Amino acid sequence: MRMVIVYDNVADKPFKKGWGFSCYFRDTNILFDTGESGEALLYNMEHLGIDVREIKKVVLSHDHFDHAGGLRLLKRINRDMEVFVPSGFSKWKLIGIKNYTVVLKPMEIEDGYIVSGGLDTHGFEQVLLVRTNKGIVIVTGCAHPGIDRIINFAKGFGKIHGIIGGFHGFSEIELLRDIDIVMPCHCTRYKEQILLMKNGKECKVGEEITIE
Repeated sequence: MRMVIVYDNVADKPFKKGWGFSCYFRDTNILFDTGESGEALLYNMEHLGIDVREIKKVVLSHDHFDHAGGLRLLKRINRDMEVFVPSGFSKWKLIGIKNYTVVLKPMEIEDGYIVSGGLDTHGFEQVLLVRTNKGIVIVTGCAHPGIDRIINFAKGFGKIHGIIGGFHGFSEIELLRDIDIVMPCHCTRYKEQILLMKNGKECKVGEEITIE
């Protein structure tokens, strides 16, 4: 797994910051979420040496503007990408995308890459699980269904090695102590406290994680 943060609230020059989240997997050409601004997303990807036309698959956690906003520009440039959305995703936002899948149950979209489907009663938000030799890495957009529910779901696929993304108002930090890598991004309310933990890792545009 070779992952890089391409959109976040925090960014150093030359990158652009923005409200939202997105990360890219270099080994599989999979993009998770698109941030709020397509322009900022494409700018950051260009500076990271990522060709937008090489994106094969896009996993959207949910349809809030700060996670799906960049889709509008992205779909104009890359018409061949396949998009995976939860059942609660607004269908009008998919207009112009010729290849999309509504994920109703856990689906392996690439070897070792599993999209959960909606984890709440309304199918509102889904997460991405990545299998590595060290365990499962959870990638979450805002974690609206709750970190506890997400972790319990992911445990069904193996030992949890890492969790990356927005944790929203999550405050039960004890649940994260046994996870090897914890990268709080975007909307995480208690980011400072999490970063003080020995397993806490800073999230900002350009930050990369490689796990064999």
